[in-house]
Amino acid sequence: MKTTVTLNMAAALVQFLQRQYIRRDGVEHRLINGVWGIFGHGNVTGFGQALEEHGGRGLPYLQAKNEQGMVHAAVAYAKTRQRLGTFACTSSIGPGATNMITGAAVATVNRLPVLLLPGDIFANRRPGPVLQQLEYPGSQDVSVNDCFRPVSKYWDRINRPEQILTALPEAMRILADPAETGAVTIAMPEDVQAESYAYPAHFFEKRVYTVARPACPTDDLRAAVALIRASRRPLIVAGGGVHYSDAVAALDAFAAATGIPVVVTQAGKGAILDAHPSCLGAVGVTGTAAANAIALESDLVINLGTRLSDFTTASKSQFQHPRVRFIGVNIHAADAHKHGAVPLIGDARTILGQLARALAGWRVPASHRAAVKRHRATWDATRATLVSPKRGVTLTQAQVIDELNQACGTDGTVIHASGGIPGDIHKLWRSQARDDYHSEYGYSCMGYEIAGALGIKLAAPQREVYAFLGDGSYLMLHTEIVTAVQEGLKLTIVLVDNHGFGCIHGLQRGSGGNSFGNEFRHRSGANHRLEGKPVDVDFAKNAESLGATGIRAHTREELRAALVQARAAKGVVLIFVTTPADVRLPGYSWWDVPVSATSKVPGVRSARAAYDRAVKKQRFYY
Repeated sequence: MKTTVTLNMAAALVQFLQRQYIRRDGVEHRLINGVWGIFGHGNVTGFGQALEEHGGRGLPYLQAKNEQGMVHAAVAYAKTRQRLGTFACTSSIGPGATNMITGAAVATVNRLPVLLLPGDIFANRRPGPVLQQLEYPGSQDVSVNDCFRPVSKYWDRINRPEQILTALPEAMRILADPAETGAVTIAMPEDVQAESYAYPAHFFEKRVYTVARPACPTDDLRAAVALIRASRRPLIVAGGGVHYSDAVAALDAFAAATGIPVVVTQAGKGAILDAHPSCLGAVGVTGTAAANAIALESDLVINLGTRLSDFTTASKSQFQHPRVRFIGVNIHAADAHKHGAVPLIGDARTILGQLARALAGWRVPASHRAAVKRHRATWDATRATLVSPKRGVTLTQAQVIDELNQACGTDGTVIHASGGIPGDIHKLWRSQARDDYHSEYGYSCMGYEIAGALGIKLAAPQREVYAFLGDGSYLMLHTEIVTAVQEGLKLTIVLVDNHGFGCIHGLQRGSGGNSFGNEFRHRSGANHRLEGKPVDVDFAKNAESLGATGIRAHTREELRAALVQARAAKGVVLIFVTTPADVRLPGYSWWDVPVSATSKVPGVRSARAAYDRAVKKQRFYY
């Protein structure tokens, strides 16, 4: 029996990745499901050649058109798969590598696994400085790949081929661990990729990383149950952790049994369906009037699988009960302790079961259930008004969302990430299925939507996937349309055009400022500012030039027909809709965006006075 296998480092890496698995509830899944890549001199003759020779079906190669885009696709895939599998992404040294850094931040901020394998400068240093090498005067051992360190959960540089024996198992452990996962970066010097080593044969045996479902300690559970039983107006804030632990059914049953109302974060949308009588919808800055009204008065908040971003907490102004307490249910200890919560550290589904058994027969007071029912009814009426026709306006973004919501049904998934869309869709979307809503709002990365839609479709090919984005985000990163066409994947892209970075323009104007730098306009006037006519872009033609089908929709009826046409079509369809930039939905909470304290602009001075009043509502919970 051979005890060693002689391979170059890149080939050993390919062989190793094909034999990594993750297991939860007795079901195994492949951990690394393929490699996204764009080759250059830093990886084509090493890792690229190894993929061609040793990859095959076990580690398929997907060709991206932008390095950032391929990381987005991998992240969206991992999110759709509840973190039970991801992709590796490889690039050449230099700009190819640094293009992946934004994607790495998206992964780590959202606690989603992705393996990044950038090429790196020569370990032997003989030909340095090589093409694309950064010369750092303070060290000979720094390259642009060191920029990945702060946005990676694990980072390593392989300077000798045998170093993968210790680096790769640790990298896989981090990827598979729900409490530690995020971007993992293994920098691969160009020369080392091609160097050989006699690797132990058992290094290439199948490895399975088990995702456990730990329960929380009995003493912490007892303290949490006492708080719940003593509360009069409790509330559950459901985050992405509910999805990742596959706890949707458990939350549905727990809310039904106890009557505790549930509000959802962006990542938690769909954790409870909107038809559930305990569901109040979105909470926080992008929340519904119903959810935020209940949150203001809640005396106990159960943070279920959420990291409590500033949008969720309305910059720590959302929970105003003078004696409000918190319970934190999370696999991540730091998240479980936030707001001075009683920490229930463990698996969300397991802990919901523990709580359900300990609270058997207990329900919230009838007065609280009545208040929830009343606020739900009021919001239903308000929502109907928000999506109704507006005089003098052909089609609003709210109406686009309503039509898309209906078209999506139970077998579709909408994906969004940036601009004004997340604020509107979080309020208005009514989840009909647990996986009909995919939001990247941890990093709110422009350009995520189309690339992310690829990842969803690869993870769930049976679902209709709708990428919903604005013109600003589309212009930043739309080239993965070509990849979707190349791979024969069906996507529907709904693009709303408001001639600029409309969300930030609205924030700018809403804070008393003048319009400056956010609209897509020609230069004009004596000061030669960007104040001329809007720059007209035919996005339908642009998509057609990349291999998609372009459809223009000017009215609600045309949009409805376009969505029907897109569902019946094959391949990529882009629906181009123009919406007014100045028709916006109201907000029902506050967000801390500091306004100049010394501006001479009257509107800014007024906004500053309002800011000074609002900031006094911020609470320090401990």
